[in-house]
Amino acid sequence: MPSRPRLTPAIADVRRAVRESLLDSAADVEPGSLVLAALSGGPDSLALAAATAFEAKRAGIRAGAVVVDHGLQEGSAEVALAAAMHAEKLGLDPVLVRRVQVGVEGGPEAAARTARYEALEAAAAELGAVAVLLGHTLDDQAETVLLGLARGSGGASLGGMVPVSEAVESGVRYLRPLLGIRRSTTMQFCVDSGLEPWLDPQNSDLSFARVRVRERVLPLLETELGPGIAEALARSAELNREDSGALDHFAAEQVEELAEHAEAGLSLSVPGLANSPAALRQRIIRLAVSAEFGVSLTRTHTLEVAKLVTDWRGQGPIDLPGIRVVRRGGRLEFSARSEGA
Repeated sequence: MPSRPRLTPAIADVRRAVRESLLDSAADVEPGSLVLAALSGGPDSLALAAATAFEAKRAGIRAGAVVVDHGLQEGSAEVALAAAMHAEKLGLDPVLVRRVQVGVEGGPEAAARTARYEALEAAAAELGAVAVLLGHTLDDQAETVLLGLARGSGGASLGGMVPVSEAVESGVRYLRPLLGIRRSTTMQFCVDSGLEPWLDPQNSDLSFARVRVRERVLPLLETELGPGIAEALARSAELNREDSGALDHFAAEQVEELAEHAEAGLSLSVPGLANSPAALRQRIIRLAVSAEFGVSLTRTHTLEVAKLVTDWRGQGPIDLPGIRVVRRGGRLEFSARSEGA
């Protein structure tokens, strides 16, 4: 085991963030259970792994690591092996290295992300881990919010990443302890701890939208609008998540009141929808369709359905992917349809 580094502000901040995440009731990590740190070897994940090794032991929690080798760069296997050796020296156990095959769907960034999360969930299932810790920082959060804003992705995207989330199929919880920690702090953590992180050359490749936001857009905003832009974006994400969470809660309550189940699907009360504010009305429609048919409506599709309430002129049925919607009297009726119908 390496000698314990001097407790500097950077080390204290990262350790505190990890400790609070592991002990957060929403994380539901019990003493004796196993958590895994996702480790690439970069400064963020290396600081996370080191702090996890320290804080998990103090909390009576077992801590290991998973290194995902995307195989996209020459020498990636050596980088993965070096990261695994870092994890073992830090006292993490078990340590797994998983090489993945990255597809093409959604572009290179999205495809790599999909492959990475699949590998993390498979590793957690194999080892019986209750949670996987991810090294996303406040800077990553700011970049995510800006990218979501540019794409017009709506509230879910503008809310950024959440401190605790759960994979739908596997049930694995993801913890993001460093969402309040700047990237400069994780770099300083590594310096103070005598750790040598790997600096991914793709993090400087301007062909990636996220890198352009990091290297060009955020610095320009700092120059033109003043310092603190990343923190402001992170605060905005938190506020948006709170607002979205409240609206989702109210929408769920309203679905219970407005929905009636039928043999062909379900129906929603037109007067009830009409009396709801637009943001709530559209959430009710999306939530009801998702719960009943497993279909995620786009904003365009949702607005088309809403027109049967707000702009009714006797229109006929609306055919959308997976569902058909028709207004009959005072109710909107939703039924399943095949893709070829």
